[in-house]
Amino acid sequence: MSSSIKNNYLIFYFLLTWMVANLFQAAFMELHVDETYYWVYSQFLDWGYYDHPPMVALFMKAGDTIFHSALMVRLLSVLTNVAAIAILWQLVKPYVQDAGLFIVLYSSMLILHVYSFITTPDTPLFFFTIVYFYLLKRYIKTDKLTDTLLLAIVIAGMLYSKYHAVLVLLFTIVADLKLLKRPSFWLIVALSGVLFVPHILWQINHGLPSVQYHLFDRSTRAYQFSFTTDFVLSQLLIVGPFAALALYYYVFRQRATDIFLRIMKFNCYGFLLFFLISTFKGRVEAHWTLLAFVPFFILAYIHLGRMERIPRWLMRLLYANIVLIIVIRVVLIFPFPALTQIRGLQQFWGKNEMAKRIHAKAGENYVIMDNGFQDISNYNFVNNTTKGFSYNARNYRKTQYDFWPIEDSLRSHKAYYASFRSHETPLQDTIQTIKGPLYGRFLDAVRTYQKVNIDVEGLRKEAEAGSKQYVTLTINNPYQDTISFSNVGEQWPVFLEYGYTQPVFQEDDFVEMHGDYRNIIIPPGETATFPAKINMPPSPGKYMLFFSIRTDPFIGARNSDKFPIQVN
Repeated sequence: MSSSIKNNYLIFYFLLTWMVANLFQAAFMELHVDETYYWVYSQFLDWGYYDHPPMVALFMKAGDTIFHSALMVRLLSVLTNVAAIAILWQLVKPYVQDAGLFIVLYSSMLILHVYSFITTPDTPLFFFTIVYFYLLKRYIKTDKLTDTLLLAIVIAGMLYSKYHAVLVLLFTIVADLKLLKRPSFWLIVALSGVLFVPHILWQINHGLPSVQYHLFDRSTRAYQFSFTTDFVLSQLLIVGPFAALALYYYVFRQRATDIFLRIMKFNCYGFLLFFLISTFKGRVEAHWTLLAFVPFFILAYIHLGRMERIPRWLMRLLYANIVLIIVIRVVLIFPFPALTQIRGLQQFWGKNEMAKRIHAKAGENYVIMDNGFQDISNYNFVNNTTKGFSYNARNYRKTQYDFWPIEDSLRSHKAYYASFRSHETPLQDTIQTIKGPLYGRFLDAVRTYQKVNIDVEGLRKEAEAGSKQYVTLTINNPYQDTISFSNVGEQWPVFLEYGYTQPVFQEDDFVEMHGDYRNIIIPPGETATFPAKINMPPSPGKYMLFFSIRTDPFIGARNSDKFPIQVN
């Protein structure tokens, strides 16, 4: 048997084993809270979402349509990951044909395991990026029309997966500026751009929410040195803690012997450098650099495969990484009891039981939770419903729940309100969960104004400390029913308030708006104006003013943008 056939057999059996292991993991590991959020995406298919483009929703919908389970939600992710590895082998074997090294190296990198069985926007992005590199390598050599058309489709798939795809395209062009001279390159740009137009229109029609979130809301915390050090440490850990430094060294040593390897170097270094610099604006999640590790793997594999002899100590470290990863993957399914008590790890286990206990209290009524989008999304997935609503309070950020029609359906209706804050009433239930006691109560007629938007005119961007500003508020009613700020005959009173903040998650005191706003009545789809007096903060500094409509028993919603004010 020739070495080429033997290598292909080894890869085939590796892919088969990999697929079976990941199907098992996908079936028996609880969905991560982010995965359940994306599952709710799939119940409201659209061209875009607040946080991400829509490809992750399509990946989930494909399996969930067959039947509802964790396995089916992750099915397409497992299958496309196997396909991606097969394509990756075809991509690298012209350089080095060593299936044993390929299997050991791939299996030793922690980050490459993570997206083999879970479904997040990174999962389709990983698949489309490997296909993109495979087609790009052919396109550089042949410049055929078929590769041009396929590249346009795949690039659109990357962009519909996650916005990070833009960096791959940018680093590719910077690495090979000669691409700009090809007429077919501009055809690729035009075709992929046309395919991406529906998402761009969605963004425009919804006020560019993803731009606001990713460029502003996510980047407002003051710099901390730990942002940078944590990032550097995380980039070692996700490669594999035992062999990471050695692999980084070998990646650095691999020369760009052709234009494709030059593109790999630019993408690897470019991603890592880009997100290293980003730590000076805010915290960077470890997995944001996922696409750096496709070229990282390619460069490491080629360098090691071309060595006369791979050091025995390195192979031992790679095997140690594999053993550690296997232990982690087993624990994610069958946790040690002590691990479930660690707060930072509780997102991996016990969520399904919590969702079932809430449903036992709420029945088929709507459920409202105000501690972020994760727990309520898990409630929705576990109970296969979309009757769970996230009340995004003013000390939090907006999410896709602010766009979905769930709130429209529950307003003025009975709902079960579950919160980790006590409702301070003997009528509340206490539900024991892995995260601590959860308090729930029924609300006979929910009164929320989550989607109401407030704009301000006449606001000066500089003011004296303790002074007053007289402005005009414009309040928009997006609902299909009239809203009123009167509390006459209402069980749950409403208050129009304003406050100052800087970080996204900082809680601040809010005060009720001066003036008689109780007479404001706004018909469906209409706006109303209100002359208001606003007190400036008593101390100098930079502040962000924003407005909130609070209705008992909730904290108060985010009903406006944040308006910067310099107080002197």
